[in-house]
Amino acid sequence: MRSHLLNDTTAERYRRSVTEGVERVAARLATTDRPFTGVTVDALAPHIDRIDLDRPLLDEAAALDELEEVYLRDAIYFHHPRYLAHLNCPVVIPAVLGEAILSAVNSSLDTWDQSAGGTLIERKLIDWTNERIGLGPAADGIFTSGGSQSNLQALLLAREEAKPGRAGWEYPASFAKLRIFASDVSHFSVKKSAKLLGLSADSVVSIPVDHDKRMQTVALAHELERCKRAGLVPMAVVATAGTTDFGSIDPLPEIAELCAQYGTWMHVDAAYGCGLLASVKRRDLLTGIERADSVTVDYHKSFFQPVSSSALLVRDSATLRHATYHAEYLNPRRMVQERIPNQVDKSLQTTRRFDALKLWMTLRVMGADGIGQLFDEVCDLAQEGWELLAADPRYDVVVEPSLSTLVFRYIPAAVTDPSEIDRANLYARKALFASGAAVVAGTKVGARHYLKFTLLNPETTTDDIAAVLDLIAGHAEQYLGESVDRAVSVVSVAS
Repeated sequence: MRSHLLNDTTAERYRRSVTEGVERVAARLATTDRPFTGVTVDALAPHIDRIDLDRPLLDEAAALDELEEVYLRDAIYFHHPRYLAHLNCPVVIPAVLGEAILSAVNSSLDTWDQSAGGTLIERKLIDWTNERIGLGPAADGIFTSGGSQSNLQALLLAREEAKPGRAGWEYPASFAKLRIFASDVSHFSVKKSAKLLGLSADSVVSIPVDHDKRMQTVALAHELERCKRAGLVPMAVVATAGTTDFGSIDPLPEIAELCAQYGTWMHVDAAYGCGLLASVKRRDLLTGIERADSVTVDYHKSFFQPVSSSALLVRDSATLRHATYHAEYLNPRRMVQERIPNQVDKSLQTTRRFDALKLWMTLRVMGADGIGQLFDEVCDLAQEGWELLAADPRYDVVVEPSLSTLVFRYIPAAVTDPSEIDRANLYARKALFASGAAVVAGTKVGARHYLKFTLLNPETTTDDIAAVLDLIAGHAEQYLGESVDRAVSVVSVAS
C-alpha cells in the first residue's frame, strides 16, 4: 500500500495518474453539449448504493471508469453557457493549475512551520485585497472557506467589540441586548451566524428595501434610533454589495454615515460584488466600502476561482485577536515575540488549505484587469438580458440589474390566477432541469414564485438567454395546457 503514497519514489506514477484523470475531465468538458443530463435521484442513487467501499478496485483506471458512471457523466457543468442558476462561475485555468499544485504539496496554512512561503503569499493577497478596498494601513484579514464563514467571523468580531466599556454588561446575559441590522434580501448566513453566536431570535432586525432592492437608509436610521432609545446595543449593520437574489448593492456611503453616528460596526457582505474590485468600468459601484470595519469577499464567485476561495478583511488588525488562541503544541505565545507569522492566530479554522495559491496564480498569469474584464462582460450581458426581458410580453422582470442577476416571471396571456402562474413557473423550472437543456434558479418576490438567471459565464450570449426564455415559456405553456385539459376532464366526469 505504500506505493499509493505521493513521494520521491512515486513521482512518476503520480504524473501518469493525474494526467489520466485530467484527460478524462478534459474529454468531458470538450464534449458536454448541455449543462446537465437530467438524471434523477432515483435513477442515480442505486448505482452509488451498490458500490461496496470495502472492496476496492485496486486499479486507478477502473476507478476512473466507475467515476465516469457515478459522477462525471451526470455532473452539473458550470462552464456550459446555459448554466444560469446559482452563483457558480466557470473557473480560469491558472486557478485550476494552482489547485493541482496545492493539493499535491498539501500545505496547511495554520502555522509557519507547515507552510512557510504559503503564509507569505496569503498575507500578500490579503494586503492586495485591502488596498483594492481601501481599508487603510492597519487592515488585515484571513482566507476562509466561503462567505458564510466570513460573515460569521465578522459578526463574532462585531459582537466582541460591542462589549468592552459598557456599564452593567453581564456575559452572556447581555447578549439579549445586541442587535444586527440587515436588509430584507441579505444572505441567510446573517441570521444563521446570529444563532451560532448565541444571540436571541429577534437579534437580527430586517430593514426594508426600495424598488431596486437596496436597503432603505431612512428605515435603518429609524431602527438604529429605536434601538438606542430602548437601551439596546446596535452591534452591527450588514450592508450587502451584491445580494444573492438581485445583485443589488446597498447605499454604502449613507450606511457608513449612520454607523459612524451610532458607533456601530459596519460589515459589507461583498461575496458576490467583490468582482467590482477588479472592474475597469464599474468600480465606483463600491464607493463607501472603504469605510467598512469588515468585508466579505468570495473570489470563487466573481473572480472565477474554484471553490473554495474566500476571505474576511478587517480595517483594524487588532480586532482579529478575538479569534486568537494559543496552544503550546501549535502556536505558543512566544512566537508572537519572535515575529513568527502563524495564520491560525487569525482564523476560525486550524488546518486550512492553501486556497490563496489559486488567486495568486490567476493574478500572476492574467492580472487583475483580466479578471475585471470577465466580470464586466457578464454585467454587460445581464443588462442586455434585462432589455430582452423588458421587451418580452411573456415576462415580468423585477429590477434592472446592478451586477449580473435577472429575476423574472412568466406571465401567460390568458391566465390571471397568481397561484396558477406560480405553479406554471415552478413547473417550467423543474421541467427545464429534467431536460438538462439549461439550469435556472428560482426565488420568491413577496409571496410569488419567480425564476432567476445568475450570469457568471462570459461565454453565455444573448442568443442563449433568448433560447432559454423560449424553453421556459414552452414548458409553462405545456403545464397550463395540461392544467386546462385536467379541469375540462373533471367537469366532463362531473357532468
